[in-house]
Order: sequence, then structure tokens, then C-alpha cells
Amino acid sequence: MEEKRIHPALLRLFVIFPNILSYVLLIGLIIFVMSNYAVLKANEALSTWLIIIAILAPAALFTTYRIVQKIRSGAM
Repeated sequence: MEEKRIHPALLRLFVIFPNILSYVLLIGLIIFVMSNYAVLKANEALSTWLIIIAILAPAALFTTYRIVQKIRSGAM
């Protein structure tokens, strides 16, 4: 039986689309914190949102870096 293979362009789409969504989420979080800065600071919730952004930003950047490496090496 021959194994079905996924088309490379479709594979790239499946890998890149969630990465783009993570950047959209990151930008949305930054806009949220900027627009609600005073309220978040008054309720002592600012640090929580900054921690979430601090975790998401490097994760998104590292994922992008790994995807670019795999595309350049020909694995995708």
C-alpha cells in the first residue's frame, strides 16, 4: 500500500497559519494592555498580562525561526 503524502504547499499552510495567528494574538494583547493600562495597573493585573506577553513573544519568534530553518533546509 502506498502511503499518502501531503502536498508541500498545504503542509506549509498548516504550519505557518497557526504561527501567524500567534502574532495576531500577541499584537492584540499588546493593544489591550496599552489601551487598558491605567485600569490594569489600578487592579494590580498589569503584571499578569505582561508575563503572558513575555512568554508568548519569544515562543512566537522561536517558532518562526524554526519554520524558516526547516524551509531553507528543504524539509518543508
